[in-house]
Amino acid sequence: MRTIWLSLLLSAALAVSLGHASAGETRARQILERFEHANQWRDHVIVAAHRAGGMQAGKTLYPENSIAAVEASIAMGAEIVEVDIRRSKDGEFVVMHDSWLDRTTNCRGEVVKRTLAELKTCRLVIEGTGAVTGETVSTLGEMLMATRDRILVNLDNKLDVDSLAGMIAVARDLGMAEQVIVKENLWNAERITTVRAAMDAIGSGFQFMPIIADDAVRDAMFAEKVSRAFPVRAVEMINWRAGSETLTENGGPLFSPHMRALAVRGDWHIWADTYAIVNKPGGFLAGGRGDELAVAASLPRETYGFWVERAATIIQTDEPRAAIGWLAANGFRVPYAGEKRPAEPANTASIN
Repeated sequence: MRTIWLSLLLSAALAVSLGHASAGETRARQILERFEHANQWRDHVIVAAHRAGGMQAGKTLYPENSIAAVEASIAMGAEIVEVDIRRSKDGEFVVMHDSWLDRTTNCRGEVVKRTLAELKTCRLVIEGTGAVTGETVSTLGEMLMATRDRILVNLDNKLDVDSLAGMIAVARDLGMAEQVIVKENLWNAERITTVRAAMDAIGSGFQFMPIIADDAVRDAMFAEKVSRAFPVRAVEMINWRAGSETLTENGGPLFSPHMRALAVRGDWHIWADTYAIVNKPGGFLAGGRGDELAVAASLPRETYGFWVERAATIIQTDEPRAAIGWLAANGFRVPYAGEKRPAEPANTASIN
């Protein structure tokens, strides 16, 4: 009997320790613990801020891919910031979504035709208002330094797959590789082989996340092949919405019971995207159930709640404050060490 009780006490102590940071453990390390151990944290939904998270309630408050947006995302409790990486004329990695400077800065022309020194003369602008800020185009190194020990960084590679090695080298030089998540689209066996070769050449010490979309991948069997090829901790999945058809009722072929079972067996997260795409239908990556539905239509349950019900434990969004608020109020956020307890469940409208 004494042995049984001792075993139970040890199990309880382990469970408590998993929910609390050890002395001196950084915020990034706490987040990484949840990212790397999906099955232990199925009751918590991680929030990733798209393009660093400059939007709130449908309005852009900070320039996309800016350090100011990163600071705001950290302050509101997001766990991942997604930023886009391109290269300057002189080979420096810079944080910029478009290949042209026109939309997001007060400069004009192609990013790759400007040296880093020339890019540093450009100022980021706030989309919508066109207000010019004092913030310049960041290098990858500068962006990483702004996030050290505070949040995970998802690098969206706008270059070729071989460029990932250089990006990881920058992170390693700063001692920050473990905070970095890189990702690539996978759609067939040949592509798996190509990306696997690139990952093998880079080595370990960082996170690689496959992206699969249901325009090319129609069932969970492909994800099973992917999870055998890579030591994944998350798989980003896309449910395309081609037009103005009704909202998806099941999340498409990827968000299936079979996929959920694979995720549990492999101990990895299902990552859903609710952010908007310019000049595309609302919820283009989420079967119509995107941030527009959650915020503009005031139906967060039909967006964030829908994807949680389909086993998503990471949501990438343009509206991190709205997502975190709804998830916390409805029992899908477990506080980190030092965080306040979430509010009472929210009464939200439903279209079901």
